[in-house]
Amino acid sequence: MARFLMITATSGTNLELAEKFASVACSKNHDSEVIDLAEMDLPMFTVARTKNPDECPDLSVLTQKMIDADAWIIVAPEYNGAAPPTLNNAIAWLSRDWKNFRTMCTGKPVGLATHSGGGGQHVIMAMRSQFAFIGADVIGRACLSGKNKEANPETIEAMIDNLSS
Repeated sequence: MARFLMITATSGTNLELAEKFASVACSKNHDSEVIDLAEMDLPMFTVARTKNPDECPDLSVLTQKMIDADAWIIVAPEYNGAAPPTLNNAIAWLSRDWKNFRTMCTGKPVGLATHSGGGGQHVIMAMRSQFAFIGADVIGRACLSGKNKEANPETIEAMIDNLSS
């Protein structure tokens, strides 16, 4: 049994896609949890803000959940050919605690998914590059969906199976 953490960068259709992944994981007797970064409403990361402890969000619970998970599935829409600000902002805040960030990311199996109006290939490439850079092991298969293309259930199952082995 694996512990999955589905992290969605936006609510709405990407949250629904993350919930589909969580449902499939649970149907295969894995633990799963969905984290919606948009609901966290993190302040915009700036170096100036990091110097004032009162302006720094407490991400210890999220960090521990990410460390404890056996695998992550990151679900994000494409924003101007890249990842959305909510995802980049969360990564910036998480990376402040560099020791836990290294522990959290190094070798972590990661799957990527998107529900995007423009197809989503660019956000998958951007996230693949970013998560590989921070030390995660990103699997080759990704799930792309949009208003004219439903998420392929076989892809979701294959990703869960790959990440749980």
